[in-house]
Amino acid sequence: MTSAAPRSSGAASSGITYASAGVDVQAGDRAVELMKDAVRATHGAQVLGGVGGFAGLYDVSRLLTYTKPLLATSTDGVGTKIAIAQAMDIHDTIGFDLVGMVVDDIVVVGAEPLFMTDYIACGKVVPERIAGIVRGIAAACEVAGTALVGGETAEHPGLLGESEYDVAGAATGVVEAADLLGPDRVQAGDVIIGMASSGLHSNGYSLVRRVVNHAGWALDRQVSELGRTLGEELLEPTRVYAADCLDLARFLPVGQPAGVHGFSHVTGGGLAANLARVLPQGLLATVDRSSWSLPAIFSLVAELGNVPLPDLERTLNLGVGMVAIVSAEAADAALARLNGRGLPSWVMGTVSTASAQLDKSGPDYVQGAKGVDGGAVRLVGSYA
Repeated sequence: MTSAAPRSSGAASSGITYASAGVDVQAGDRAVELMKDAVRATHGAQVLGGVGGFAGLYDVSRLLTYTKPLLATSTDGVGTKIAIAQAMDIHDTIGFDLVGMVVDDIVVVGAEPLFMTDYIACGKVVPERIAGIVRGIAAACEVAGTALVGGETAEHPGLLGESEYDVAGAATGVVEAADLLGPDRVQAGDVIIGMASSGLHSNGYSLVRRVVNHAGWALDRQVSELGRTLGEELLEPTRVYAADCLDLARFLPVGQPAGVHGFSHVTGGGLAANLARVLPQGLLATVDRSSWSLPAIFSLVAELGNVPLPDLERTLNLGVGMVAIVSAEAADAALARLNGRGLPSWVMGTVSTASAQLDKSGPDYVQGAKGVDGGAVRLVGSYA
């Protein structure tokens, strides 16, 4: 019996390599070299093993001091805002969008985000572009006080175009069980504090991009209301609130008469839907729209696309990126603390017992969202 030689013909006569199939391993290695210093900058003594291992290692010995440590985890992506980054060829800012979407969900329950990993899928590894993305992720992790302990870059030729990519991430945090935040903490009489967003953040870009395309506006268009180009505004990084929220929770401890009772991260679904998720059944949050002015980008989207107000409020953050719910006694101290850290914050409403006679019809009233059958939110007044 004789063995047959491998068949060859045409263009394949010289043999098919991984590189000819569209995957450049050396480019991936080059990307790691370009990003590793930024990643290391997020590492404290708890991170072991450095960059490039099969798994990230994090020393959790300090959890031995906890009475009952609870781990919290979250995962998310950036969404279609990536299309703006690709169109402008600016890739070192969307890391803030990724980190913000992940770690700021974790702090809602009072957890400190300890470490994070990222995943980048692309059609072709361009080392400088991949390194730029990761540098942005690392910079945002530094702001959040979170270690970036690992990640993966996957080259998918034929599935994604050479200039296309997507990013996702996951983080793990910890909270002492006695300090866990949730709807059970919120009480009638509590005060609702809004924390300003930096802009659109990372939600609603399918609507925003549709409006921009409909209007025929180019990304390099100078917009007087914005004071910069449209593209620069649309690419404004998400504000990362983790450190500010954790500082507030430590300053006004959970369980104290004058303390923090909850947080709500305003992402997909808008303010009312996300606030309703952290309220218990039977309570109503009344939010006064006149307590803040709509930033210019939101008014612009509304006008360009003739977008109805209910749709705007269900889709975009409208200038509020995070909400704190605190006892009435803690409201002044909370405002002073947040504003003192450079985070514009204001009282936007109160919590009360829901009345059986309350009109629950119309878009101004929301109860429960995203599978959570919680409390209710009513929006009143008009934006300043």
